[in-house]
Amino acid sequence: MSETPDDVLYTKSHEWVRIDGDEATLGITDHAQNALNDIVYVELPGVGDAFAAEDEFGVVESVKSVSDLYMPVSGEVTAVNEALEDAPETINNDPYGAGWLIKFRLQDKAEADGLLSAADYAAHTAE
Repeated sequence: MSETPDDVLYTKSHEWVRIDGDEATLGITDHAQNALNDIVYVELPGVGDAFAAEDEFGVVESVKSVSDLYMPVSGEVTAVNEALEDAPETINNDPYGAGWLIKFRLQDKAEADGLLSAADYAAHTAE
């Protein structure tokens, strides 16, 4: 069973989001990086780009496939993990830590109510 931290919320499309006040950090789950296998490229938005919930905001490419990334809630990008340009495999090694993708300012915190808890996400991935 893969690690599913309790301090983050999850999407059915395998993104995680850690919310701290009006700021959030986003990445892909351990389950997703496992399924992708060796991640070789990440395409991320720029700082200042704004997205609505469920908008596609980037791409993760592995030796197996290319996967779109989706915003779990509406927000404006405040930081991008530039270290992933040179070391995309960081996502495989530390998906909930150094492998984060973007940080953003929440537009509507209530949207997070629709996200999955760790237990709900674990049940979703077990299906």
